[in-house]
Amino acid sequence: MSKSISDLSSTVKQLRKEAGITQEQLAEYSGVGLALVRKIEQGGSTMRVDKVNRILALFDYALVALPAGDNS
Repeated sequence: MSKSISDLSSTVKQLRKEAGITQEQLAEYSGVGLALVRKIEQGGSTMRVDKVNRILALFDYALVALPAGDNS
């Protein structure tokens, strides 16, 4: 698993838990399927960026492209 997928997975899980919501609630609130929420939290390697961003938007986050080697 690449570092970026691992980071995404742990970030979504952490934000969800800090918000005190279940995976089911996160799926409902963001308008995506429960299977996608589970896939993200488990570090799945193929996901639609638009759907990932729908989840992240609930926490004022977004998945963005950065130049290679940029650690910011």
